[in-house]
Amino acid sequence: MDSDLARARAERLFKQEEQQRDGQAAMAQYQASAIAVRENMARLRALRLANESAQAKSLQIEPRRRRRT
Repeated sequence: MDSDLARARAERLFKQEEQQRDGQAAMAQYQASAIAVRENMARLRALRLANESAQAKSLQIEPRRRRRT
């Protein structure tokens, strides 16, 4: 009877430790995913700003054309 209790206790402790490891792995994966999303957003923002800047420069450089009447 004591061995059954010891075994049940050991299994319960093992499951708790396993859940803790799984939780830590899930948190690490979540944090890595969040970092990747932030880096992608920063990259896309930089591309958008560069594109907007290029468009603004191209509008300023073009001379105004006169209409002939």
